[in-house]
Amino acid sequence: MKLSNALRAATALTLVAGVSQAETITIATVNNGDMIRMQGYTDDFTEKTGHEVEWVTLEENVLRQRVTTDISTNGGQFDIMTIGMYETPIWGANGWLVPLDDLSEEYDVDDILPAMRGGLSNDGTLYAAPFYGESSMVMYRTDLMEEAGLEMPEAPSWQFIREAAAAMDDPENDINGICLRGKAGWGEGGAFITVTGNSFGARWFDENWNAQFDQPNWKEALEFYVNLMNDYGPDGYATNGFNENLSLFQQGKCGMWIDATVAASFVTNPDDSTVADSVGFALAPNAEGVEKRSNWLWAWALAIPAGTQKEDAAKEFIEWATSKEYIELVAENEGWANVPPGARTSLYETPEYQEVPFAQMTLDSIHAADPTDPTVDPVPYVGIQFVAIPEFAGIATEVSQEFSAVYAGQQSIDEALEKAQAITNEAMEAAGYR
Repeated sequence: MKLSNALRAATALTLVAGVSQAETITIATVNNGDMIRMQGYTDDFTEKTGHEVEWVTLEENVLRQRVTTDISTNGGQFDIMTIGMYETPIWGANGWLVPLDDLSEEYDVDDILPAMRGGLSNDGTLYAAPFYGESSMVMYRTDLMEEAGLEMPEAPSWQFIREAAAAMDDPENDINGICLRGKAGWGEGGAFITVTGNSFGARWFDENWNAQFDQPNWKEALEFYVNLMNDYGPDGYATNGFNENLSLFQQGKCGMWIDATVAASFVTNPDDSTVADSVGFALAPNAEGVEKRSNWLWAWALAIPAGTQKEDAAKEFIEWATSKEYIELVAENEGWANVPPGARTSLYETPEYQEVPFAQMTLDSIHAADPTDPTVDPVPYVGIQFVAIPEFAGIATEVSQEFSAVYAGQQSIDEALEKAQAITNEAMEAAGYR
């Protein structure tokens, strides 16, 4: 974008601030790298608007619990919440969120990637603006892959991933063949095992909302995952989530890591990653003979709870933080590889960003994810790594805890699947689905 446009947008923010009272807004957010980076630029927002910002930065599972409790009880602790594609349509339909249907012309809401805009809307109304969008993909050590005499396909199978993990595993040098999420939580390890299940032909429910954990596809997926991680994963993987695996990969302790595409900027940043110059990317894997890949679709987005007394200031912040101008601000200071990805069409049309090594694979992964067709067999729900019904978060948190107990060696796969089946069916019956 030309500087004149950026200046016009900054002027628009300043003009809006000039006619509204300076406020202090409280924002709940997740402790991911891009969100931490945003906090470092808050002075730019305050300078343009006069508004101050107080941050409440939380681990992912804690954030979900805190914001869900606050908004469902009209607690009023936060003026902006960081939420995602699961919560936004449900909470918007409940009237819990302020509609973002009056954002400024300069903001250019039509520039938001259709997949992100659709996932953050209810009945065509946008209820949260994406700070960044993501799918998931394979990140791998090109040097170790070469030493193993293997070449990563652009679209690998799980069977190739296991072969590569075996070849790169080097316990004597503290290198695990693969690092994957096992941490309990529906959006942590629960998200990963759900998309892994999709790629083996499994699903959460059949078309009549009957739980499907008693079907062979789930057992096959879970057995594959557990054997892979027990053989070539890090010790204690049952408690590893996004941030834990990011740290392991940056320290050179993982041959491969399959996780959010947003991690690409952190594993290739030489200031933080010891392997920054030897990272390659591929699409998330599928099981041989199954067309569905194990990639998800997500956006960490900013939303305004309906009970806030500072709606105008909150909207100004959302426009600032999710704008084209914010992307330019980060690019100017930290380089194009470090801007928030996956949210705006214009970013992928920017020549400088097209040179970023993971940009196209991120976009390809996003485009490969279809929340309306997430599984091999038909399902009555929308969502890839989640089921877009209010009951899912509670059910999936419990199920993920049972799976993590398997990863920790505390129970068998059969025991966990039996419990998952019972937990899910009982909850669905209580909720009136069956």
